[in-house]
Amino acid sequence: MKVDVFKERLNWFKEHEKPEVVLMVANNETRIWLVVAWMSTNVSRQKKLTHLKSESENEIWNWLWENTRFSLDEVKVKSAVSTNEIGTGMDLLIANRIIYPDGTVNSFVQRYLREKVFKLFVERPKRAIGKSKF
Repeated sequence: MKVDVFKERLNWFKEHEKPEVVLMVANNETRIWLVVAWMSTNVSRQKKLTHLKSESENEIWNWLWENTRFSLDEVKVKSAVSTNEIGTGMDLLIANRIIYPDGTVNSFVQRYLREKVFKLFVERPKRAIGKSKF
């Protein structure tokens, strides 16, 4: 069986996630929208991977992204983030390993966003009931 080096290296990063990266997203609407958009963006990897120059953690991370293909325009449309903010926002998410080169996101960030959405649904009916005329 052929070893999938890309997947193997990516899995290492997923197994060594840091929970504190949630702080980079928490209460930052632009970053939240970028993360949400990333989860539905078409992401693929190059068919022929480039040569990995060294085994350092940062070099491997950069290599993964060097071999990742996606449309920044698609992220922009899905996130409704301004052109001025999208480049630096995506760079920050990539550099802090919040988004992954396979279209997924850090599991701690994903749980944070799910909890935030859940709270919206739990709190909304209470407010609606208090303001309802019926």
